[in-house]
Parts: sequence; structure tokens; C-alpha cells
Amino acid sequence: MLANYATHPGGSRGRLYPEDESAFREPFQRDRDRIIHSSAFRRLKHKTQVFVEHEGDYFRTRLTHSIEVAQVARTIAGALGLNSHLTEAVALAHDLGHTPFGHTGEDALDAMMAPFGGFDHNAQALKIVTSLERHYAEWDGLNLTWETLEGIAKHNGPVVGDLPPALAEYNARHDLELHTHASAEAQAAALADDIAYNNHDLHDGLRAGLFDMDEIAELPIIGPAIAEVDATYPGLDAGRRRHEALRRVFGVMVEDVLTTSQALLVDAAPQSVEEVRVLDHAVIRFSPALWADLKVIREFLFTRMYRAPSVVAMRARVTHVVEDLFAHYRAVPSDLPGEWRAEIEAATSDRRLARLVADYIAGMTDRFALQEHKRLGLGG
Repeated sequence: MLANYATHPGGSRGRLYPEDESAFREPFQRDRDRIIHSSAFRRLKHKTQVFVEHEGDYFRTRLTHSIEVAQVARTIAGALGLNSHLTEAVALAHDLGHTPFGHTGEDALDAMMAPFGGFDHNAQALKIVTSLERHYAEWDGLNLTWETLEGIAKHNGPVVGDLPPALAEYNARHDLELHTHASAEAQAAALADDIAYNNHDLHDGLRAGLFDMDEIAELPIIGPAIAEVDATYPGLDAGRRRHEALRRVFGVMVEDVLTTSQALLVDAAPQSVEEVRVLDHAVIRFSPALWADLKVIREFLFTRMYRAPSVVAMRARVTHVVEDLFAHYRAVPSDLPGEWRAEIEAATSDRRLARLVADYIAGMTDRFALQEHKRLGLGG
């Protein structure tokens, strides 16, 4: 049973290219399945979150992260009466536009693309599902529903001001109403992303030895969780103690989102998804108190994990890899694969060439970028 404010499949605004819908799958289920079967989704298994993909079998990749986000998003959607299929589709697609080497790769590519409009991974995800995936006979992209595309474009809130080029180009021919909020389903996917990465960054940082349990016991949310585990299971071995504590942290975040969001929905009383979109605030949110606690945790992670000496050294190395690849392909576009050459040859401006090179590099996995860097003899 879907709530009034949920996205009902029968009310979908449809697809850019009309097609017959399935007799046994609703439109958002088909969107989810098309995302799962896309090339870009498969490549996420070799793209990193924080660590370079080959550094350890236990660290998260973009694929494992996306699966975790989808699981949390489904839970939130089910508890709030939202459309779980749309929520899952947005959750699974939200990281498709990420470059190799996580946010480090994105920062490097954005800097290289600064003279040409910059690079934004959310806009790139939209470009992938509307253009760069080229498998269907009748259209480029996956021909997803308007609601899924909206969720990919603005799950973090309205997009105003100067738009990333990829987003501006698509929106000009298929208006996603970027000035409004997205559906509650897309908002749930965004909060699920926050929950998943806060939890797994703590787990990965502990496994990497960048900090220990005694240090994070000083942090809000985490300290009480560890104390509860120690009181309930005295003498528990380190691995189980870590898992039991972090699953409680996970539970606190999910429960806070559900409690806060239920209250916001009752107060706003939207009677349709359209009324959700035009509200002046999001309806799926953390409480102010928990959000303040999460900021403390993120500041700790920023210092102890994202700026740890080993991670900083890795960031410097892979930044040079992206810079070298970008400069090389712009100078020698003939080194791009054959399927890219026709577009390269048709590029009528340096801006267009740079954008095509960025699209190619953004699609690389960590290991392929490193292999290409070595094969091309770059970086001395």
C-alpha cells in the first residue's frame, strides 16, 4: 500500500521515447533492472570509495556501496509507504557518474575541465543513463522514466544557479523541473547514501588501522553503541565487538530518519508527490540533533581517514594519473578506442573534445586507468 504522497506507477510521466510497458513489471522496476544490467553499473565493482580498488578485498567499492545504499533505501521506503522500486532505482544509479579513484578522481577531472564547464558526478550519471549507454536499437541511454531521471538529477535537493553542462543539455530537451525538490523516494535514496557511507567509512577506517575503537568511542552515537555492546557481551572478540557496535550506529541513523521523516510528513500533509515537490523543505531528513552528531563524526573521519598520510599519498599519485591521461588524450585523441574516434573526429571545438575525453576517463575503473597510464608510458 502506497501513501498518498508516494510516487504511484500509474501516474508516471513516462519516458522520453514512448514504448510499451511490461505486463508484469511496473515502470520503476524496469528502470531498476535496466540500471543493474548497464555497463556503467558493472564497472562500479572496480571503482573505489576511499581506497584504491586493489588495496584490499574488504574495502568498499562503488558497487558494494550502491548495493548497501539500495538496501537502506528500501527499508526507509517500506516504512514510510513510498514506492520501493523507484527508491531502489535511484539508489542504484546515484554513483554511476563517479570517476575512477573516488572523489579524488572527480576533483582532478573537475580541475582539468574547469575551462570547459567543470565535471560533476551527478550530472555525469544523468548523461550515462540518457546518452553514453548505447545498447538499444531505438535510442541512446536507458530510456528511464521521468521520475527516475528526476531522482538522479536532484536527489540532493533542487538544482539552481549555473548548471553542469551535461545537466543543462539534457534538461533543455526534457524538463526535469530542477528548481523543485525531488520525490520522497529520491530523498530517501539520498539519506540512505549518507547512512551507508557514514557507517562503512568507519568500518573501512578501522580495518585499515587508521584509527581504533578506543578513539571512536569518544565520538557521539558511536560511544554509547560501544558501551552497550560491552555491557551486553563482555569480553567479545575485536571483530564481533566492532560489528555489533557499528550495526547499532547504523540502526540509530535509520531510526532517526524514520522518526523525523514521519513527523515532517504528518506536519506537511502532502496529498500527492506533486505536493512533495513544491514544499520549501525536504521531507526525508535527519533530526537536527543527529545531524549535528554526524558532523562531528565526519570531521573526525576527514582528519583521520581522508587526510591520513597514506591516503594523502595515494590521492597525489592517482591525481597525476588522471591529469596525465586527460592531457594525453587531448593531445593524441587517436589513442582513444575505435568506438570513440568517430565522435572525436566530429568534434568541432576544443570544448567538445575535452568533454569527450572527460566522458571516456570518467568511465574508467581504477585498474583500467592505472593500466592505461602504464601502457601509454605516462608520468615518467
